[in-house]
Amino acid sequence: MKKIHIILLVLIAGSIGILLTFLKTASTYDTIETAMSKPGKFVHLMAKLDKTQPIEYDAVNNPNYLSFTATDTTGKSVKVIYHNAKPDNLELSDKLVLKGKYQDGLFDCKDIQTKCPSKYKEEQARTGGTHPGNVPVK
Repeated sequence: MKKIHIILLVLIAGSIGILLTFLKTASTYDTIETAMSKPGKFVHLMAKLDKTQPIEYDAVNNPNYLSFTATDTTGKSVKVIYHNAKPDNLELSDKLVLKGKYQDGLFDCKDIQTKCPSKYKEEQARTGGTHPGNVPVK
């Protein structure tokens, strides 16, 4: 074999190795049911805040404890425990991305990303809609 063929084979093998590494680290959103089936495994949940259930947060006594109930698109609910400060726009968010592990009947959340449909604010204003928190759009 020529040197160029060997170099090309090494480059192709390296590229395949890099692609496989990226595929292993790529994450998808899980449902609450699939998270429950993988206890202790780190998952990403796409859910929304269940506004019918209370939010437990006391900024004075324990600012690093937040508890609430999240519901996914299948209608399944889970109690979420977050050991950090409450995100400012938690109640206004349309969707939540919860990163953490399901264990002992609770979802132990390490990070919360809030998704607010603010990019549609102009369209809602034209059609007379309201913001997710029922705040009139101007």
